[in-house]
Amino acid sequence: MSKTSSADAPANGPRYPDYPKPPFPPQTQELPGSFRKMDPKPDHGETSWRGAGRLQGMATLITGGDSGIGRAVAIAFAREGADVALSFLNEHEDAADTVRLVTEAGRRCLALPGDIADPAHCRHIVARVAEEFGRLDVLVNNAAHQDTFETIDDITDEEWQRTFAVNIHAMFYLAKAAVPHMRPGASIINTASINADAPNPGLLAYATTKGAIQNFTGGLAQLLAEQGIRVNCVAPGPVWTPLIPASMSAEKTSKFGSNYPMKRPAQPVELASAYVMLAEPMSSYVSGATVAVTGGKPLI
Repeated sequence: MSKTSSADAPANGPRYPDYPKPPFPPQTQELPGSFRKMDPKPDHGETSWRGAGRLQGMATLITGGDSGIGRAVAIAFAREGADVALSFLNEHEDAADTVRLVTEAGRRCLALPGDIADPAHCRHIVARVAEEFGRLDVLVNNAAHQDTFETIDDITDEEWQRTFAVNIHAMFYLAKAAVPHMRPGASIINTASINADAPNPGLLAYATTKGAIQNFTGGLAQLLAEQGIRVNCVAPGPVWTPLIPASMSAEKTSKFGSNYPMKRPAQPVELASAYVMLAEPMSSYVSGATVAVTGGKPLI
């Protein structure tokens, strides 16, 4: 496993993170996966994120907040001064560690296990956040289901429906439940993907939902503009999260991200700054936008 080098950086200039490049050790997990079993361990900003009060006093809800991008966003939000509610399926150990980091940052943290494919559960967790925090300033729709299939015949009806239920239907249920609790200046941030513009055929169901998410974001931004609620999305490229070894073969996992300009996948912490930027009050005129975090590969 090779690494990038920062040896050529000026002595008093920026020093870039020495993040690992493929090949990675071959590995697989069962869905939904755990960051604690990954090699190398993902960087969620546990030791690197330094807050500056950009989200001070905000109440936030992050789906898929136990690991991956959601965990990195939770850490960043807490260290920027926000209280954080974490929605997750059943990854209790990963979630407990994320809760620990949020509370160590001096912020309140609410753990909300359960399946967001259930509309009633979506409404329940939003109500819990409003009850516990007294407000909701930022909703991050980040949780996702994906799996890899070589042919369309391999995709069952149940798999197709599950992917849509988690990835796009839940966004509607959560946003609809959240808006009545939001004040002018609040925001909704959705996790799309480079697959919205450049779909991977092996991720047909997942990529299709990501295109829907990007369209949902643009439409909802217009619908909520007069209420002062902003809606944006982040489009990641390859990111080193548990979904990768849990949904891809060991061979594909070992090469993951090598075909991108930076020759590696992003670490989750490298996505967090986009979510903080979209959530902070200084981004008050940013709505309906897609922020690409793709390691140099342009969106089509």
